[in-house]
Amino acid sequence: MRVRSPRRAAATGALLGLLLTGAALSAPHTPAHAATGPRANPAATWSDDFDGAAGSDVDGSKWTHDVGGSGWGNNELEYYTDGNANTALDGQGHLVITAKQENPNNYQCWNGTCQYTSGKITSAGKFTQQYGHIEARIKVPRGQGMWPAFWLLGDDIGSNPWPNCGEIDVMENIGA
Repeated sequence: MRVRSPRRAAATGALLGLLLTGAALSAPHTPAHAATGPRANPAATWSDDFDGAAGSDVDGSKWTHDVGGSGWGNNELEYYTDGNANTALDGQGHLVITAKQENPNNYQCWNGTCQYTSGKITSAGKFTQQYGHIEARIKVPRGQGMWPAFWLLGDDIGSNPWPNCGEIDVMENIGA
């Protein structure tokens, strides 16, 4: 994913990988899907290629796990866990978020005892970018009940709650 200056993005808190660059929008670049080696752009202001060892957790200097089962405004039925149980690198430059039908720790959700666990990460408080171009490689699961999303929120969300802080949906797919 790439963010390039001069377009307004005014957002933060992205899920999944993000590469931010200070290059002009017209600057040539190799799309991430066509890269054969490291995908890092030398003009990047922020990036994550998820290039850690298989099974390892995300880079804590870039991401924070959103933990809990509050439903997150969408009546979600899973409990989002911390660590790499549901959110881990695959050792091949991919972040894998896995939903599981389980409740090993008797997690409680907004609607009672949780039946599922999953993962949710955010860059909120770790990075912000007002102007730029954002680019990501995302493989989306199929199936009833799936709702993968990659979105950005205004970095003033703490004092200006959603939806007033703004939201940019980069990708959101209801798997029905």
